[in-house]
Amino acid sequence: MTDAEDRKPQSDEARSAFVHPSGLVAPADSESSTTSEFAVPDGLAVPKPGTESETTSEFALPDGLDVAPPPAHEPEGSAFSTPRTYSARQAAAFTPPTGVPLVRLTKDVPWQDRMRTMLRMPVTERPAPEPVQRHDESGPAVPRVLDLSLRIGELLLAGGEGAEDVEAAMFAVCRSYGLDRCEPNVTFTLLAVSYQPSLVDDPVTASRTVRRRSPDYTRLAAVYQLVDDLSDDETHVSLEEAYRRLAEIRRNRHPYPGWALTAASGLLAGSASVLVGGGLLVFVAAAVGAMLGDRLAWLCAGRGLPEFYQFTVAATPPAAIGVALTLAHADVKASAVITGGLFALLPGRALVAGVQDGLTGFYITASARLLEVLYFFVGIVIGVLTVLYFGVQLGANLVPDAALVGDPRPVLQITASLGLSLAFAVLLQQERSTVLVVTLNGGVAWVVYGAMHYTGDISPVASTAVAAGVVGLFGQLLARYRFASALPYTTAAIGPLLPGSATYFGLLGIAQNEVDSGLTSLTKAVALAMAIAIGVNLGSEISRLFLRIGSAEKRRAAKRTRGF
Repeated sequence: MTDAEDRKPQSDEARSAFVHPSGLVAPADSESSTTSEFAVPDGLAVPKPGTESETTSEFALPDGLDVAPPPAHEPEGSAFSTPRTYSARQAAAFTPPTGVPLVRLTKDVPWQDRMRTMLRMPVTERPAPEPVQRHDESGPAVPRVLDLSLRIGELLLAGGEGAEDVEAAMFAVCRSYGLDRCEPNVTFTLLAVSYQPSLVDDPVTASRTVRRRSPDYTRLAAVYQLVDDLSDDETHVSLEEAYRRLAEIRRNRHPYPGWALTAASGLLAGSASVLVGGGLLVFVAAAVGAMLGDRLAWLCAGRGLPEFYQFTVAATPPAAIGVALTLAHADVKASAVITGGLFALLPGRALVAGVQDGLTGFYITASARLLEVLYFFVGIVIGVLTVLYFGVQLGANLVPDAALVGDPRPVLQITASLGLSLAFAVLLQQERSTVLVVTLNGGVAWVVYGAMHYTGDISPVASTAVAAGVVGLFGQLLARYRFASALPYTTAAIGPLLPGSATYFGLLGIAQNEVDSGLTSLTKAVALAMAIAIGVNLGSEISRLFLRIGSAEKRRAAKRTRGF
């Protein structure tokens, strides 16, 4: 046997002895077989290689795994998808490739309008504040700046300013010291402001509670002047200087003494009694009753009684004097005496502020203000009804429409409206420089009302609304001209329009068990009060048409109460 023959059986034996790692025995064939341990066993289906190179990446999906194809458009709500209502024509509604358009704020408009415009803008779109040098190199003291803005907002809110203007003032203070990413929040009794330096920093929040309210428009004007100086780029007021001026404003005494306020109450009631048909004796009686009520209210305030009881006590002397004159069979109109006393007590300032807050979107503050007005009105009702009830039991013959009998007296009534506005301005502690202007504004309001109601025979509600709109228009224009608050120019001017007679007739009807007629008169009083408040606010909005404000500001201002 040759060597080749000796080697052949050994090769066959090697092939028959080979076992694949998978446990399968590879049979021997006639051709030469691969003896590598990576050989594929017979019977195992192996796909044929394609013409292209196969993907060997570890991120490749295995064959046979079903994967849902990606949607043509991602569902709405994804951060990378466009809304369904998106179209190329509306591409300007989103951030353009060149960035957000610059909003130009006119420099010569009052700071209230500029700050209000930026408050209605998103934080990311607000123009960056100009560099200020009102603090040291380490930057502004954030807690102190927030505290200063809260103290200024407290004085404004306590003085009767609307919530929107209070927020604008707080934002102006923060922005004047370089804190542009701040958000003020105003409610009826709580002020809060939050500042976040950047999206990754923790916000700083401060709050302050408003516990006392006093209608001091001289202090209100001083606070507005301080905010105006802080907002002016040419006036450099340091933080310490701002605190010093704020402390001086708080320490300043009222511009009018107590006896002047009492005399103003008498003048207001006497002038109101002349407006509804009273004479000289009625003027004196109404003035005496109002002054007695004012002194009683001061006495109750010194004893710590709430304002509800102060209004109740202050309403009793005019009603008592009217009933006493009726029992004495004096030839006077007792209803005019009582009506004049009510004019001095009706909370017209709080009513206008409450309606204004509601129309500008501050519904919580508006509800609280209107609830306060309701409580004051109920206190007046209780005081007058108590006196009228005892007067009716004693046999007083109170004629419901006695105060409205007689022909209009234009000259006398215009003079009385001027005196009423003057007295109202003194009671509101206005600056002496604004008393004459607001007095003339009140006379204009009565002229408009008399021309429409007495001459044109138009309904009193519509006439009151138009007259109040004129008051609001003139008041806002004067306030913008002087860069001051509009309250000193509007609140006292609406005094002649207050629904004193309708309120009295409603209370008298209830006291005489004529509930239907009483409720009708009270409903008319409420309608007149709402007409005054809405007219003043509408006049204020119309006045903005005369101001030079950019189109972008008008567009954003129109959206402030639409929810977007």
